[in-house]
Amino acid sequence: MVCKVENIDQFNRYFNQPSYHPLVSVANLADANLSLFNPTDFGMYCVVLMDADFGELTLRGTPMQYKAGTVFTMKPGQVVSMQLNAQVRPKGWMLAFRPELTVNTGLGRDFYMFNFFDYEVRDALALSEDERHIMLNCFNTILSELRAPDDEFTGHMVRLGIGQLLSYCRRFYDRQFDTRKTRASELIQQFETILDGYLAEGSELPRRLGPPQVAWCSSQFHLSANYFGDVVKHELGITAKEFIRNKIIKKAIVLLVDVGLPVNEVASQLGFNYSNHFTRFFRQATGKSPSDYKKSVQG
Repeated sequence: MVCKVENIDQFNRYFNQPSYHPLVSVANLADANLSLFNPTDFGMYCVVLMDADFGELTLRGTPMQYKAGTVFTMKPGQVVSMQLNAQVRPKGWMLAFRPELTVNTGLGRDFYMFNFFDYEVRDALALSEDERHIMLNCFNTILSELRAPDDEFTGHMVRLGIGQLLSYCRRFYDRQFDTRKTRASELIQQFETILDGYLAEGSELPRRLGPPQVAWCSSQFHLSANYFGDVVKHELGITAKEFIRNKIIKKAIVLLVDVGLPVNEVASQLGFNYSNHFTRFFRQATGKSPSDYKKSVQG
């Protein structure tokens, strides 16, 4: 049975603390009622700093054991649970804020940068010791503002604090991409190899699944589509979708010009159910229809 946290007041009751703000809370995991670690949908955006390895977490259906100093995120509608280690007390911090807090605000305007809320549980952020201290300061800054007497600046300052914490998460994820650069470079090479195999003559994948998609490619690396897309963008400067599109176009040109296949056969081999869909895709990428492109190349 899944427990659903309906509001900040209910959230705070789990942590045995008063409510300072109707849309935001920062809580100490050491103060949590242990029933909180049963399957729960918090119904809000959450950023959790696990400051101890106190059990196996299951989020988005994936179990994971985190080392101390790991940050993971949740968004409304996602169910999380924890198989607690009876020998280790929960330790860490949790920011929770309702989606309404972002509506028509600067925080909402900048929220597109925080796509790590869509990352899988295995894509969590491993903090260095310096980064851990920065994150702890961010939690404390928000908590201090929540506890301060309410005035006309309270809402603005709370959103600034949340924005700062989320921006640091984004920065630290970018650092994580950098420190894993060798692995990321290998991933790009494997990505290209996988696409070449997908589009190779005789491959059944296009006919079964259609043209290659980012979600399918990311699944080959056991990464979320968003995390995978961020790695590709960080390494190549273009999106994974653009990289796939370029691969399909290059393969289409080979089949059209070098092999000499008709447009409908090229479309079929690349996974397009209808040749007009392929023609539209090709024209958007090259500015010409497949037939016109073939004529221009052959003179």
